[in-house]
Parts: sequence; structure tokens; C-alpha cells
Amino acid sequence: MKILRILSLFCFLSTSFLTAQNKQITLEEIWSGTFRTEGLDALHSMANGQQYSVLNFDRTKGGTTIDIYDYKTLEKVNTLVSSADLKAIKYFTDYTFSADESQVLLATEEESIFRRSSLGVYYVYNTKTKQTTLVSEDKIQEPTFSPDGTKIAFGLNNNLYVKDLVSGKITQFTFDGVKNKVINGITDWVYEEEFAFVRAFDWNADSNKIAFIRFDETDVPEFSMDVYGKDLYQTQTVFKYPKAGEKNAVVSLHLFDLKSNKLSEVKVDKSYDDFYIPRIKWTNDADVLSAQFMNRHQNQLDLWMINAKKNKATLAVAETDKAYVDVTDNLTFLEDDSFIWTSEKDGYNHIYHYDSKGKLINQITKGNWEVTTYYGYDAKTDQIFYQSVENGSINRDVYSVKLNGTQKRRLTQQTGTNNADFSADFTYFINTYSSATTPYLYTLNDAKSGQVLKSIKDNSALIAGLKDYKLSKKEFSTISINGNDLNMWMIKPANFDASKTYPLFMYQYSGPGSQQVANKWNSANDYWYQMLAQQGYIVACVDGRGTGLKGADFKKVTQNELGKFEIEDQIAAAKLLGSKSYIDSSRIGIWGWSYGGFMSSNALFKGNDVFKMAIAVAPVTSWRFYDSIYTERYMTTPQENASGYDDNSPINHVDKLKGDFLLIHGTGDDNVHVQNTMRMVEALVQANKQFEWMIYPDKNHGIYGGNTRLHLYTKMTNFINRTLGDKL
Repeated sequence: MKILRILSLFCFLSTSFLTAQNKQITLEEIWSGTFRTEGLDALHSMANGQQYSVLNFDRTKGGTTIDIYDYKTLEKVNTLVSSADLKAIKYFTDYTFSADESQVLLATEEESIFRRSSLGVYYVYNTKTKQTTLVSEDKIQEPTFSPDGTKIAFGLNNNLYVKDLVSGKITQFTFDGVKNKVINGITDWVYEEEFAFVRAFDWNADSNKIAFIRFDETDVPEFSMDVYGKDLYQTQTVFKYPKAGEKNAVVSLHLFDLKSNKLSEVKVDKSYDDFYIPRIKWTNDADVLSAQFMNRHQNQLDLWMINAKKNKATLAVAETDKAYVDVTDNLTFLEDDSFIWTSEKDGYNHIYHYDSKGKLINQITKGNWEVTTYYGYDAKTDQIFYQSVENGSINRDVYSVKLNGTQKRRLTQQTGTNNADFSADFTYFINTYSSATTPYLYTLNDAKSGQVLKSIKDNSALIAGLKDYKLSKKEFSTISINGNDLNMWMIKPANFDASKTYPLFMYQYSGPGSQQVANKWNSANDYWYQMLAQQGYIVACVDGRGTGLKGADFKKVTQNELGKFEIEDQIAAAKLLGSKSYIDSSRIGIWGWSYGGFMSSNALFKGNDVFKMAIAVAPVTSWRFYDSIYTERYMTTPQENASGYDDNSPINHVDKLKGDFLLIHGTGDDNVHVQNTMRMVEALVQANKQFEWMIYPDKNHGIYGGNTRLHLYTKMTNFINRTLGDKL
């Protein structure tokens, strides 16, 4: 009953603050952390299944600790590591346990390279002796314990090394790494960004072999960015960036045998020459490596099983698709080396079970809904745990199901977004729940029944603080556009009067497989939308064709024509919303970032009779300027599909501009290069079109740091008020 009262209290509080006081949200509050939520940082389930660890940061003292908590009581059992006790370390920013948890790898002095990659100084802390050992005098990448905990492999200056933690000896085992030429074991820029991983090496189960991918970037064209900094002369960042249709890095798969100190190359009998290796992973058999190979068009993904002793490769699974095959991290080997695999081959993303040779045993989940996360398999109970949108495409729930596909059980009951972190033995899971009306609620749940056992964190301080503000409800619905029921949310002013008319400001992202209409707690942008609603705007978001979690056909309809159907849907949605009596159809605006900036630009140009204004932040203005892996996945190459690239790129439609246009970019954007904006500016100038633009020196794709976000959102707010808010 106590748990029911806690949840009832949340329902009451989450609705009561919607009609509370009249305090106005400010941009300074949004970007100073006033609305920050509490969470559990770097959560790790201990191997005993009864405890978990969390990284805690003391903001007053500046130190960090790894604290151990008991699942049953949620009480802190002990502090495993405290930076206050370590002479060499002022604080650490992340940690990784060895397999037996007797050692902890502590990350310090981390500096970002690109979106996911970083350099850092790393120490090994021995939990028994309380001693720390510096891994390397240099800043290194991706240090990783061997399974037996006696060694650490890492990347340094494009080569790979192994440190013996017993003797302290460091062995270099690749020697041809050169910046902008050859990389061993660490991904190149485009793999990191589009295949979402950095560590391209893996230990086998016996800790005596390392598999790694080698990237030969020699023939990949270089891209350079000026770095203005604070010195008298600017410097340059130069890196290899394969744009659509250009040469990629030549990748190859290699093995290093620690016993013989020998390197060897692994080849598979594939049917294509231009290819990617998006994943490698050792099976439980120390001599068998799995490797995924994919053709350049990305519509064929092959899973190979490679016997390292015999140097023999066998094709286990071959996935094909008329559009593209998604790469995931869901491949999981069970004790008998049968494996879990996820696929969209029946039209929706589901879980499959194959034997060790690649023969399908059964499809575990089925239905007109998507599996969104695979959590793992518990051999004791023979259960798979996963997250899906079976309870509506804007919601997420946690489920369990037997390996044979029977006895499916929904483990979470609160409608919204649920995400689980399971204990190592699958006895418990910590559920993170939120919705549009409830901030993040962390609870301890029983993995068998899903029952909530205890509340861990409830963000009650934030709830109490929000009661002082005049907030509006985020209304979810569907809108019928071009033969499809599209998910939509809308935020109206709290004092909305249907007899009045309001300007409409639309937001979207629209990229393939994405989702912006989701029943989850506020991001910083949501508070901005609330602020705009307080000022008298209606704000809306529509997920059009090409977005995710409604089946493969809905997602892949945009294939070869990015920006065609998505723009048609946004224009049609704006027209339909503009026909509402309470919306002023002469004052409709749209904005977006990255792919969303590509979209908002096109919406203003192609929908010049519908949209009065648009803001495009860090937009792609021509797909010819963007990287090979992402762009070719959906468009093939420019050489094969020139019209697909050009017909829907906003740079080719600047002559249609009639409304007000604000273009924003960071000069240090390694992802969507500022080249996109510079070429757009030149096209607009030559078309004699007036517009506004803002450049942020040295800022990357996220455009942040210091007061940058505050300045950015102030500029956008002022632009909205000047172009749409003239009658407010």
C-alpha cells in the first residue's frame, strides 16, 4: 500500500503543478540548471546481483566516489573508492570494473576528440590493496581489461598496446599507425559517428588474443576547420572525412596472439569489395570470433563466425533489405553459443534466436510493434528481457518473455517511458520512469513480477519548484496527413481561449528512424516551448513519414528521396493546423537542428505559402556535403542517385524564399560542416534573398559552452517574437 500511495502522490503532484502559480520561465533559468533532474550516474550492477555501484560527485568539494548500495535496502553499504583518499587523483569522471571486480579503471583528465571519443589519463585501483597504478604516462584511448584482469589493452597514437598489470610491462603490437593515414583498433571519424562505437578491438575469453579492425585512411579526402581560439593566428584541425560517394577507409580484420606475439589478417569470402566491418565480438569460445560485414549500400549485413585456430570463416546469418539493414549492439551469445539477434525482416524490429551455426531456432517476439531495447537473457529462468512500444508508439515498457516466445509479461505499469537496468543475476531491475507530466522516478522493481519494491529517487524537489510556474499540458494526439495517422504533441498557452487566434511555432527533426513525439519528461527545449506558450504561442511537433517505431515500411518510405515525403507531411500538417479557428494561418513558423535544420529550410522554401518564418540550426543544405555511411544508407551514392540528392536539398531551392529565415552554425562543427551554411549563404546572396544568420566561432555541432546556449536561444526567441509575435 505504501508504494501505491507514493505513485498516487506522483499522479497528484504531476497534474497539480500544471494549474499552479503564474511564475514565468526565463532562458537564464533554463540554461543555468534550474530545471535539472536528479539521476543515477554510471550505474553498475555488481556481479553478486545484490548490490550496485554509482558514481557520485561532490559539487562543493570537487571530489568523486564510487559508492556501493544494497538492492534490498537501497542503503549505501560502503564507499569503494574516494578521490579524497588518492594522492594522484583529484577527481575521476568515469570508472570500469575488471570482470572479478577486484580492480577499477578510473578515468581522469578526459578531453573530447569527437562525439564519442576522448583521450584521458587512466589509473587502475586495486580494491584489495588500495593501491593505484598509472596505466600510461600518455593520454590514451579506450583502455580495456582483459577478462582475467591481468592486462589492459589501449590505443595510443593510432597503435595498440597491452600493459601487463603484474609486471608493469607495456607491449606495443601494431607499428604502422599514423595520423590521417592508418588507425589500429580505434574507429575513424565516420565509423564513430554513424556506427556509434570507438573501441574497434576485443579480447577473447582466454585473454590471449585480441581482434581488431585496421583503418587505412590514406585515400580518404581530408577536411579542415579553422580554429580561431585566442591567439594571434588561427590554427587548423585536419581530419579524414569521407563525403557521400567519396573513398572510405579500407578496413581489414586482424588478430594478435599474445602467446606467440604474432599478428595475422582475417579474410572472409564475401561477395562485395567495398565494405564495412561495423561490429566484432568474440563468442564464449575463445577461438571463435564473430564479425559483421556490410556492403557499401548497407542493404546486406553478414554475420561471420571465424575460427582463429583454423583461420576459417563461416557465414552464419545473411540479412538483406530493399532499403538498408540497421546495425545494433544486440548480438548476445548464450552459454551454448547460440545467439540472440534482432531484425526488421518481418516488417517490425523483433528478437530472434539462432543456434551457434546460424540456423534459426525461433522468432521470440512478434507483432505490429517494435522492440526498442534488448536487455539480456537469464539462463536460470529462461527469460529474455526487453523494452518495446507495444503499449503505443509514444510509450516504452519493459517486458519479459521465455526464450521460446511464450509467457510474455509486461513488467512496468506506468504509462510513459520506462527503461530498466537489471541486476547481474536478473533478480531486480532499477526502472527509470518518466512521462510528459512526471519527472524521472527511479524505483527498485522485482524482475519476476515487475512489482515496485522501493522508490530510489523521485525528483520531488523539482516537482515542488515547478508548482510556482505557469505551465501548460503537452497534449498528445494523432493527425491524419497524406493517408497516415501521424503522432503529434501540442502545447497551448495555459490561459488558452478557443475564441482567440494564436501564432503556431512548429518543431521537428524528422530523420530516418527518429522520434520526437514521445511520452517522456521535459528536455531543455520543452521548457523553452513552455516559455513560448507563456508568451502566447502554440507550439506543435509532428513525426512524419520516415520517423521510427511504426514499422519498417513507414520508416523506409523516404529511401532514395530524403526530404521529399518528410517535407510534404510538415507542410500538410501546417496547413491542417492553420485551418483551426484558433490558429492564425498567416503566422506559422518552423525550426529544427541538424536534420531538422535541413527540414525547416526546405519547409520555408517549398512551403513558402504556408510558413512565414523558419530557423535552421547546423543544417545539412546538400546531402552531397554529408558523410558516406549515413547518407548512402538512405540515398546510395550521388553518382547513382543524383536527382535524389539535388531535388530535395534546400540549397537548390533558395529562389523560393519569401518569409523570414534565420541560419545558425558553429565553425567547429566536425559533423555537419559549416560549409553547408557558407554554401547556402552564397546561394541566397546570388538569388538576392534577404535573410539573417549567426556564426558561433569554434563551436561544434552541439553549439554550447559558457553562455553560448543562452545567447543562441535568446537570438532565436527574439527572432520568433519579431517575425511571428507582432500581434501578441
